[in-house]
Amino acid sequence: MRILIHAVGRMKAGPERDLADRFLDRLHKSGPAVGIEFAGVTECAESRAQTPAERKREEGRKLSELAGTGAIFLLDERGKNISSRALAETIARYRDEGVKQVTFAIGGPDGHDSETRAAAEIAISFGAQTWPHQLMRIMLAEQLYRSATILAGHPYHRD
Repeated sequence: MRILIHAVGRMKAGPERDLADRFLDRLHKSGPAVGIEFAGVTECAESRAQTPAERKREEGRKLSELAGTGAIFLLDERGKNISSRALAETIARYRDEGVKQVTFAIGGPDGHDSETRAAAEIAISFGAQTWPHQLMRIMLAEQLYRSATILAGHPYHRD
């Protein structure tokens, strides 16, 4: 199964990008052993529409086009706060059900629109706090790598 990250906003060069890339490289190397292919990160610029609702709709359309028929997992502060093991098990379930691609979506400053939330398979929260885009990408990259290590039975993760 392919895993793709779609992010609204661009990550500039620097230590945050280096750390995210380090975890994504680890995912790329460890994922195939557990049936996961890391397909990369796509970035789109924040919408320049006039209202937050219009911006969210425009960004949602871009995500929908990118995800195609695959599953969408939203990162959203209103989503479920799940454990690392539960995330790994969710990824494994979709993989085992034959889903070809899962797109993890990091929204823009305005979040995701209601249509995008309705189309998503799951919304995942990394807590009630608001996180900067750069940190969300790092945390997601680490959790995806951790999921691969959990599925491989590696001792990187300890319950």
